[in-house]
Amino acid sequence: MCNTCGCNVTAGNEHLIQGDGKLAKTEEGRIAVTVLQNLLAENDHQALHNREYFDEHAVLVINLMSSPGSGKTALLENTIEALKDSLRIAVIEGDLETENDAERIRQKGVPAVQIVTGTACHLDAHLVHQAVHQLDLDNLDILFIENVGNLVCPASFDLGHHRNVTLLSVTEGDDKPLKYPVMFRASDAMLLTKVDLLPFLDDFDPQKAERNLRQLANYAPFLPLSAKKGLGMQAWIAWLRHELHVQRERLKTGRTARPAIQADGARIHAHSHEHHHHTHADGTTHVHSAHE
Repeated sequence: MCNTCGCNVTAGNEHLIQGDGKLAKTEEGRIAVTVLQNLLAENDHQALHNREYFDEHAVLVINLMSSPGSGKTALLENTIEALKDSLRIAVIEGDLETENDAERIRQKGVPAVQIVTGTACHLDAHLVHQAVHQLDLDNLDILFIENVGNLVCPASFDLGHHRNVTLLSVTEGDDKPLKYPVMFRASDAMLLTKVDLLPFLDDFDPQKAERNLRQLANYAPFLPLSAKKGLGMQAWIAWLRHELHVQRERLKTGRTARPAIQADGARIHAHSHEHHHHTHADGTTHVHSAHE
């Protein structure tokens, strides 16, 4: 996990621990633990401001998570084709190296910002904050964040987004939800990708994959699809349109949505400056002034 492998430190937050950075000096004897805990707290603080910024512009932000090669970029390409005439879309791409995925998205005619994380195996709120400044949120409806391919760490970091979507391809095991419960518990929707390959695979059971998701007490939509063949895309597009509509209705009443960030790194700030966030049982958050 991040607390042991050190991947909490990214190009976005390393300024906090270097030189005269805010977290450069820590308690004697507890340096590693203190730095990691404080980096998580700083991440949540930045995520809170990211979300406020997205909400000011009524942009729905979706975080796509999966193992490498599950088809995230292909899904985005097909989604853009389906929605480009009715919704304004942009993408933030996270990867260890190269701008290949961002270039693929730009060829579809939508803005794409590439974040090259180097050794960091996930995005964080600081990296997203830097990338967002390269986008015009006034001209966006949905912003997709394609996280680094990794089935562990991305689920523990709030980026300021609203919903988590986890992809599981049929070329992986149908027991992945049980092997990686942190990731799949965090899912607001689970997409079973590359279903066009099922006739050639005799060891993947889609029903078992869904049962394993439910064993984690997660009742999020389970959507089988193939971006390559266009199978099942209608249900995915309908889910996106519904989420955008519901989020904008929330904003009218001073609420927003938070993703199901998992405990291995999440600190939800009850207070930030003059705003207080109260999370409801339905996963929405009411935002009100501390002076109310």
